[in-house]
Amino acid sequence: RFDVWQKSKDQPVTDADLAADKALKTILLEAFPNDGWLSEETADSPARLSIRRLWVVDPIDGTKEFIRGIPEFSISIALVENGRPVVGVIQNPVTGETFSAALGKGASLNGQTIHATKTRRFADALIMTSHREVKAKRISAVKEEVRVKAVGSTAYKIALVAAGRCDLMVSFKPKSEWDIAAGVLIVEEAGGRVTDHEGNPYRFNRPDTIRPNRLATNGLLHAAALRFIRDVNRRVGMD
Repeated sequence: RFDVWQKSKDQPVTDADLAADKALKTILLEAFPNDGWLSEETADSPARLSIRRLWVVDPIDGTKEFIRGIPEFSISIALVENGRPVVGVIQNPVTGETFSAALGKGASLNGQTIHATKTRRFADALIMTSHREVKAKRISAVKEEVRVKAVGSTAYKIALVAAGRCDLMVSFKPKSEWDIAAGVLIVEEAGGRVTDHEGNPYRFNRPDTIRPNRLATNGLLHAAALRFIRDVNRRVGMD
């Protein structure tokens, strides 16, 4: 059993989050004492901005799913150098899936090489989004026209793009660096692409850790997905 409380509105945290954060921080910073640290469950410090290399960690991404016993949460760990992830690991401890990548060395799932899909037609694409967003205004406006699947953890969804389990994931909700840093590298090393909704790539270890939206695709569908996002925003009057 674990205790649950609210960090802020609709932001639950458990003692398992804190214990995992403490364990990961101890292990990684004992091994690499000169590295910096940025985590959802550790108070942020501006000192990290002057550090070239740091770990960007979400000890439990998808805490709501974790609390409810839904196997769609993950642990996300990225090593960032000069604003760019160079190592990424995302693990779903329930399913036993460990997605990983190192810059220039490809991506793997449990040690086996993975690649993003080769789907080229947007009409054929399987889109992943969150359980909340699948019911929200934007996705509701188009879900009869596209194939959409709801999955919990942001990091896990991004990893599933890399593994070819879906063609893209889209989110219109703000998330933080620790939700996406590892996934960015894993998708890119699997042949895909991750940007914001303007098509801009991400840089990490910024003063503001919040990213307003995200799009991860197999790469081949990225331009079409950006057009889809613009069309959705226009339809619901949020362009």
